[in-house]
Amino acid sequence: MQWARIQTEDGTILTGVIRAGALHPRTALGASESAGDPVALDDATMLPPCVPGKFLGLWNNFHAAAAKNGLTPPDHPLYFLKSATSLAGPRDSVTIPDGIGRVIFEGELGIVIGKTCKNVTPEQAEAAILGYTCVNDITALQVLFADPSFPQWTRAKGYDGFGVIGPVIATDVNWRDLTVKVLVGGRERQSYPMSDMIMAPTDIVSKLSQDMTLHPGDIIACGTSLGARPVKAGDIVEVVIDGIGTLPVTLVAAD
Repeated sequence: MQWARIQTEDGTILTGVIRAGALHPRTALGASESAGDPVALDDATMLPPCVPGKFLGLWNNFHAAAAKNGLTPPDHPLYFLKSATSLAGPRDSVTIPDGIGRVIFEGELGIVIGKTCKNVTPEQAEAAILGYTCVNDITALQVLFADPSFPQWTRAKGYDGFGVIGPVIATDVNWRDLTVKVLVGGRERQSYPMSDMIMAPTDIVSKLSQDMTLHPGDIIACGTSLGARPVKAGDIVEVVIDGIGTLPVTLVAAD
C-alpha cells in the first residue's frame, strides 16, 4: 500500500491511498475510513506525503561510513531536529540562501510513524511504524562547523525546503532489501544498501520513544552513508528507492 498527499486543481488537500492511478481519500493518515471519491493523480499536485510534528534525523547510523570516518557505533541514536518549515515535497524548488557556502545532499530512508508511542519495545515499535519514504536531508555544511564552539545542526539543516520527503509512504517494503540512490542531473552520485544500518528501524523507534512521545506523521530520517556531496543552484537532485519511488527537487539561487 502507498499513502500520499495531494492538492487538487481547486486547492483542496487530501490524504489517502494510491490505487489504479488515483488517490482514494481517507479521513486521516493510516485510517481505513473513506473521505470521498477517488481523484486522478494526473489532475493533482503531489505534496509531502505527511506533515510531521517532529522531523528527526540520525547521525552515524551506517557501518561503512562509521568505519571510513573512524567513528564508534553509538548505543543510542545520535539525532537532531529539522524545522517544520524545512519540509518540501516532490518536484519542489529549494532555494539556497545567499552566503551559506557549500550545500550537500544526503539521500536517506525515512521512517513514518503511524501510531502514538512512548517507551515502547522494539516489538511494539514494529506496530507503530506506518511505512517508509524517501528523504533528502539537505545540509549547509560550512554553516554546520562555522563556529568551533558549537556545531549548528539545527541551523545547517533547518533552512526552508531543506527537508524533502516523498513521493509516497510505502507500507509493504522490507527495509533490509532497499538501496538508497541519489542522481544529480541524471548521474548516479550515491548508492548504498539499507542492510548496512547500525540500528534497525524498530530499535531506532524504540530508543527514540524513551526520549520523547512519537506521534502519527512524525518522520525519522535514518541517516546517510558514503557518497553525499555538494550540489549547486540549477541542479536537479533525485533520491530513488525502488519500492518507494523517485523524489526530485530543483535547487535554485536566492533572488
